[in-house]
Amino acid sequence: MSGASPHQTVLLQEAVEALAINPSGTYIDGTFGFGGHSRAILERLGPDGRLLALDRDSRAVAACGINDRRFALVHHRFGDLAVVVRQAGIEVVDGVLLDIGVSSTQLDEGERGFSFRFDAPLDMRMDTTQGETAASFLANAGIKEITEVIRNYGEERFAFQIAKKIVAARSERPVATTGELAALVREAVRTREPGQDPATRTFQALRIYINQELDQLALVLPQAMDLLKCGGRLVVICFHSLEDRIVKHFMRHLASPDTLPKNLPLRSADLPPPKLRRVGKPLKAGAAELAANPRARSAVMRVAEKLAGSPAERSLARGGA
Repeated sequence: MSGASPHQTVLLQEAVEALAINPSGTYIDGTFGFGGHSRAILERLGPDGRLLALDRDSRAVAACGINDRRFALVHHRFGDLAVVVRQAGIEVVDGVLLDIGVSSTQLDEGERGFSFRFDAPLDMRMDTTQGETAASFLANAGIKEITEVIRNYGEERFAFQIAKKIVAARSERPVATTGELAALVREAVRTREPGQDPATRTFQALRIYINQELDQLALVLPQAMDLLKCGGRLVVICFHSLEDRIVKHFMRHLASPDTLPKNLPLRSADLPPPKLRRVGKPLKAGAAELAANPRARSAVMRVAEKLAGSPAERSLARGGA
């Protein structure tokens, strides 16, 4: 490993507070990382509480270090959350926490290939036990596909020029390292915002694509909602506008009543109710946290609570029989 710095969990207390922990409840940490959120949740759980955590990075799983009978950690991506929960013998949960994106430790481990700060093999896989590496993708994809990935996931306006440069370079030798890719991007990108390396957007785009990060997020959100009890909380922390857009639209949609054709002879009480309510406003890191951890500057936390759906559930939520 390349001298990784300790990972600082972003919005640690805020996220755990948002879960409104029931000491006897069951919770899911879908993005264990290095366990900051999980440890804080365990501190609030009583002896009958339970926490199931997932992480797709085998290094994070191996470094877990938590020995607690109330806790279990599974090496798995969160897009298959329902399967993992069912295998764990859990039917419903009181809360789900998702801290989306790459960890500081992954960025600081040069050999992982996430960062252009180190010249290393161009891997970029969060789960190094499976899947295509970034180097393999760049060796086989055409200009059109590379352009679409860099443009769609990196919001890079020079995506076509970068793709052409990569394809031209690989005709002589494979683009195999982070240093080689970063140099090609810098040649293709003539202007960039002050303080931002020209390679930033391209590296971000390839990482998101290789790990199917947006697809995984879109898959896990409805599964989390299905697993939650009435009154259960979904807490999601995003670090990128594309991720946050998915979460925002998902929560907004389920917080709105179902739309029905006009002029139907229905009373308002008979209309299908919203499936969740949004809790508070989107939250960002405060000044003190930003001073201690500048990487928290792009973090946005959104919280939603599951509402009772059927008449029976609504009656129970009001304390009825």
